[in-house]
Amino acid sequence: MNGRALLQSFAALMAATLALVTSHPAPAQTFPSRPITIVVPFAAGGPIDTLARVMAERMRSPLGQPVIIENVTGAAGSIGAGRVARAAPDGYTVVAGFWGTHVVNGATQALAYDVLNDFEPILQMSNNMQVIVGRKTLPADNLKGLIAWLRANPDVAAAGTAGGGSPQHVDGIFFQNATGTRFRFVPYRGGAPAMQDLLAGQIDLIFADQTTSLPQVRSGNIKAFAVTGKSRLPTAPDIPSVDEAGLPGFYCSVWNALFAPKGTPRDVIARLNAAAVDALAEPEVRQRLADLGQQIVPRDEQTPEALAAFHKAEIAKWWPIIRAAGIRAE
Repeated sequence: MNGRALLQSFAALMAATLALVTSHPAPAQTFPSRPITIVVPFAAGGPIDTLARVMAERMRSPLGQPVIIENVTGAAGSIGAGRVARAAPDGYTVVAGFWGTHVVNGATQALAYDVLNDFEPILQMSNNMQVIVGRKTLPADNLKGLIAWLRANPDVAAAGTAGGGSPQHVDGIFFQNATGTRFRFVPYRGGAPAMQDLLAGQIDLIFADQTTSLPQVRSGNIKAFAVTGKSRLPTAPDIPSVDEAGLPGFYCSVWNALFAPKGTPRDVIARLNAAAVDALAEPEVRQRLADLGQQIVPRDEQTPEALAAFHKAEIAKWWPIIRAAGIRAE
């Protein structure tokens, strides 16, 4: 074989080898190969931040990589959530969202992203049913009595809230619609200042979170009328559910969940979900969340599909109520 023929044969062999290699691409890099960031769209120290840090610490082991918390504050959580919506859909940036960021903000703000369609659901971590509480001197001892008193005294009672669009505010409007009652809303800079005025008798009721309300209920400083869920709380078994108290179906819950950017691969979502499920199964995590007033959702609801369906249903439920009330971001 002459030199030219030899070169042609070598070139043909190289071309065939290259075609073989390129027709079988190398497998994708195993996820995760570097740290993962959970964006918390609020300041450090708040409820969602505390919950995210508990989860991050426990997700580290099953993922085999550090899980870092980054607080990105502003605009009722929409700045942090928007950052994740625009992040690369590779699983390395997720958001710890909640009812406010992924339901309320979509109805009260002009967002540059879609709260439903620009995220991939990972898992619902927990929910926090509210407690309907009133001042100690209210002339009612149960929920039916409270509703009767409010109906007999329209526009007299004052309900404390943490501002427009807060759970206390939206739940209060839902309550008015469900019971045909009317009362005034008094905005505060948070749930704790509202509770202080309830203790002082300056306002009449709050649709309150468990953390601020249950210690005062146990001390006998305020009245508890019902829990806004289908069942009683393990931490407050003496308080009836709304179904038991005479207002069936009045369910309000401030839930928390993990979301990734839209387009994140299914196998990456599955890996993140599995790590979060493992974390929620640990006794230490369950106790810590219970201490925070959080109820972990049942195991069969800890799936991306369950969160997707629940998220869609929550938007369908709350957006008409919020928009009919004319609530806009402050």
